[in-house]
Amino acid sequence: MGALTEDRNTPRKEGLSIPVPVAASVKIFTGALLAADADGYATPGATATTLTYLGMAEETVDNTDGADGAKNVLIRRGEAFQFANDGTDPVTQASMGKVCYIVDDQTVAATSGTNTRSAAGTVIGIDADGVWVL
Repeated sequence: MGALTEDRNTPRKEGLSIPVPVAASVKIFTGALLAADADGYATPGATATTLTYLGMAEETVDNTDGADGAKNVLIRRGEAFQFANDGTDPVTQASMGKVCYIVDDQTVAATSGTNTRSAAGTVIGIDADGVWVL
């Protein structure tokens, strides 16, 4: 096709709330930290090195008996979400503006756990109730 030589009417989506096909054999709960697995399917956050942070689940979806993509989950993105702070590798004020890491579907940690965890988002706040992740 090549570079543009005239104006283009480019299709767009808002991208704040998107449906994503769900991985096989998983149940996702509303409010869960969600990631894409190595094949691009939505899965609850977990300690693994092959996940890509997506955002927060806006609904509960049970695909425990389904194949990859048998169901979709609505994911909220582009906002900061408050997740639990890991007790053994806590996010502290020193992590402000830095990446935190996925422990499970509701918890983040300060480090990759010696390269055992995937990155979540950027820390934009820490308080007594948890870590704000953008």
